[in-house]
Formats: sequence, C-alpha cells, structure tokens
Amino acid sequence: MAASRYRRFLKLCEEWPVDETKRGRDLGAYLRQRVAQAFREGENTQIAEPEACDQMYESLARLHSNYYKHKYPRPRDTSFSGLSVEEYKLILSTDTLEEFKEMNKGMWKKLQDKFAPRNPEEKQKAWARSLSRPRT
Repeated sequence: MAASRYRRFLKLCEEWPVDETKRGRDLGAYLRQRVAQAFREGENTQIAEPEACDQMYESLARLHSNYYKHKYPRPRDTSFSGLSVEEYKLILSTDTLEEFKEMNKGMWKKLQDKFAPRNPEEKQKAWARSLSRPRT
C-alpha cells in the first residue's frame, strides 16, 4: 500500500507546475521537497499514519485540480485593486519583490550595505584600522 501512495504523490509532483518567478517560495518546489523527505526509501517507506497521508494527498489533489475554484465560481475575475492575474504574477515574482525591498531601504542602510565589510574577518580588520588611526 505504501508503494501506491508513493506513486500517487510522485504523479501529483509531476503534474504540479513549478513557477520559476517565485524562486525559493514556490509551492510546487516545496511539495517536491516534502515528498522526497517523507518517502526517503521510495516505495519501501513505512508510513506511520496512513490515514493522515491519504488525507494530505486528497487535499493537495483538490488544490491541484482547482476543485474549489469550480465549486465556488467567482462572478468576475477582478479584485479590489482591479489588477489582472498577469499583473499579480509580475508583482509577486521574486525579482519584483527584491526590487521593492531595495526601494524601501533608507539611504543610510543602502550606504551601509554598500560599504560595510561582508564577513567577520573584514569587520575585525576595519575595527583594527580605526583604532590605529591617529586622532586629531
């Protein structure tokens, strides 16, 4: 029975798309990682809680098949902001979020990031140089 569960999860992982614009935050990539952890021994993995495993699979399968999107259709494909799905995807991409994060940094923080030493050795050298300078 564990072999069939493993194959069902593998099939789900194959079908689940990976969104390359969400590096490090993609649900498909996370799902693959968790399945690999849960089934370390492949088809020979012993499952401690088979009912919970089946329930997890069914929940993920419903999400993947857009079960709730079809069960509860929206009258319009808009949101309170009026943005389209494509515009939301662009805004929520990792690159755009990093740009926003950089824009929100203050001038002092930007200067610190640009000129501050990167590792502990550089910090120690910079501190030693500041001590050896003559004071005026």
